[in-house]
Amino acid sequence: MGFFFTAPRYMNISNTPNTSSTITGFILLGFPCFREGQILLFVLFSVVYLLTLMGNGSIICAVRWDQRLHTPMYILLANFSFLEIWYVTSTVPNMLANFLSDTKVISFSGCFLQFYFFFSLGSTECFFLAIMAFDRYLAICQPLHYPTIMTGRLCTNLVVSCWVFGFLWFLIPIIIISQMSFCGSRIIDHFLCDPGPLLTLTCKKVPVVETIFSTLSPLPLVIPFLFIMGSYALVLRAVLKVPSAAGKRKAFSTCGSHLAVVSLFYGSVLVMYGSPTSEHEAGTQKIVTLFYSVVTPLLNPVIYSLRNKDMKNALQKFLEI
Repeated sequence: MGFFFTAPRYMNISNTPNTSSTITGFILLGFPCFREGQILLFVLFSVVYLLTLMGNGSIICAVRWDQRLHTPMYILLANFSFLEIWYVTSTVPNMLANFLSDTKVISFSGCFLQFYFFFSLGSTECFFLAIMAFDRYLAICQPLHYPTIMTGRLCTNLVVSCWVFGFLWFLIPIIIISQMSFCGSRIIDHFLCDPGPLLTLTCKKVPVVETIFSTLSPLPLVIPFLFIMGSYALVLRAVLKVPSAAGKRKAFSTCGSHLAVVSLFYGSVLVMYGSPTSEHEAGTQKIVTLFYSVVTPLLNPVIYSLRNKDMKNALQKFLEI
């Protein structure tokens, strides 16, 4: 991995001014390497970004145009795909621009906006995964009451609540950190404006701010995760009571895709934030963050389309149009 994490010769970091009057933003190092490597990474992530947009966009269109998919399960999936498009868009376009940039500068406002949208969308994704688990719990554990409980109105309210809570959660922290002053080189050894590196660049350590971040940041991860685990514990208990093997396979198949997505997202996020940041090398932080912020949104449409026959048929019809 040394090829990716050696400082590029064309980028004069050591001569970067350190005074507040001459710096107009932060410097995102990204994945430093020689010019040829930057171009190769630009092409690679451009392809990944386009495939992510196409995959998640196809699911949205398939759900929109196939009447058979106008059910809460697929409506939630379409909204989740819409979220994934914006989630990957909060980081990749700026990362692509940095690959071709000699300065790799991001403005203060651009950095704070990226921080806010990236973590707000990440929180929204956690809430969506939780209500999708709730939907599967109702479908399997309360099949007779499912149509009367998971109505269109409840589904809409849950979707709106995910977006509202997701974007309200980090509003106060970003307002606080945007008012702070920053000193030194203002170099962030990452491809996005992560709160950890940002707080290390502040001129004066503010324990209150660090406490707010350390308290608020884990909650959108932990609370939905516990809810998801509780939902699937009840689902597992209900499935084990099903007498036939075919019935058990059918029940598990309806949850398989969602469980795979939850495992991918939470597995990488917990590796990143489950232990102190200081324990991770900068390169490891980038790779893990890259996985849950870029790779996971790319794989989600594949997981849902391959493991779901109705979605697979709807996508085939959509692509034939």
